[in-house]
Amino acid sequence: MMKKRLLAVAMAGVMAMSLAACGGSNEAAATTAAPAAPAATEAPAGEEAKAPETDAPAAEAVDLDVAVFYYTYSDTYISSVRTALDAALTDAGIKFQNYDSNSNQTTQNEQIDTAISQGANLLIVNIVTSGSVDASQAIVDKASTAGIPVIFFNRAVESDEDEGKVLGSYDKCAFVGTDAPEAGHMQGKMIGDYVLENFDTIDLNGDGTISYAMFMGQLGNVEAIYRTQYGVEDADAVLTAAGKPALSYFDASNSDKYQVDQEGNWSATAANNYMNTNLAQYNEDNNNMIEIVICNNDGMAEGVVTALNDKGYNLGTDGSVTIPVFGVDATDAAKQLIADGKMTGTIKQDAEGMANGIAYLAKNVGAGKELMADTGDFNISEKVSNKIYIPYATYTGE
Repeated sequence: MMKKRLLAVAMAGVMAMSLAACGGSNEAAATTAAPAAPAATEAPAGEEAKAPETDAPAAEAVDLDVAVFYYTYSDTYISSVRTALDAALTDAGIKFQNYDSNSNQTTQNEQIDTAISQGANLLIVNIVTSGSVDASQAIVDKASTAGIPVIFFNRAVESDEDEGKVLGSYDKCAFVGTDAPEAGHMQGKMIGDYVLENFDTIDLNGDGTISYAMFMGQLGNVEAIYRTQYGVEDADAVLTAAGKPALSYFDASNSDKYQVDQEGNWSATAANNYMNTNLAQYNEDNNNMIEIVICNNDGMAEGVVTALNDKGYNLGTDGSVTIPVFGVDATDAAKQLIADGKMTGTIKQDAEGMANGIAYLAKNVGAGKELMADTGDFNISEKVSNKIYIPYATYTGE
């Protein structure tokens, strides 16, 4: 898929902000005053004030009342996006209210109905049921019936097989997110290169193969599917091209070759519980130690690092054996773990860039423009013209 580089000029339309990850919160809303209308041009005494002349009719500005729906406040990356988006909308003088759907699609649907009934004229939605055409179409239908735009972000609204089905059903609809396979490809390449360079050190039992564990965030989630697939496939491609054996999943009895957060929350707790259980059986004493860990997000990577720390690994000190742990998101917590020598690498999912893209579209609506107006400098999907991709980037602290 051909990409266009996100240029700085595209972001210039959105006010600068600082990204700060924050913990989960139960705050109901955050609001700012709506922007004041521009003052009329002063006319000479005795003459009637006139609006400036233009070559074309000016777009009709909209007094925005934005409702922003997050699938859950407890997700660390989503908290980062919320912090950044709060700042972007506030800097733009846009009135908004946040809603925590607490990982429940029914709750989110009810919140959307409430927001519309209370006068919201733009919906910004981080959908709970990722990749579900039924769930996303129901939200689009609510927006269409109300005659208001809807901007989805971060979590896929449709599968690859149904690409464009939902986003193409309503002209006041858009998506700001990521190209799902990209993070998996980047992570796999990063893992392959690292293992190849440090093969003998990582191979704790000296059997010539590297044993790995994989923690999947959510079944059915497009991002999780591709990260799980390409995080291993692309690493294997690097290794086998260099004459090394492919990675070997640590538990031969697990045909899936991953462990999934059963609650779908991509949580540190789930990964920590799994890793503690794994280490009770797979360890250096039994000569079958898990030698690298691949996680679909940084939250799960944090849980893994905690479990390893409890067993004396990844302490970031001289003499401490480090099991390479890889994640996705480049949260502040993960960056600190990498700086401390407790985690190896991650893939940056740009929370600020995502917030800026969303705010850019919101400002289009406020200015009375088409939702996707003047977005030529963004990464636009070749298949779906109202889908904006925010690029990933490798992060190893270097």
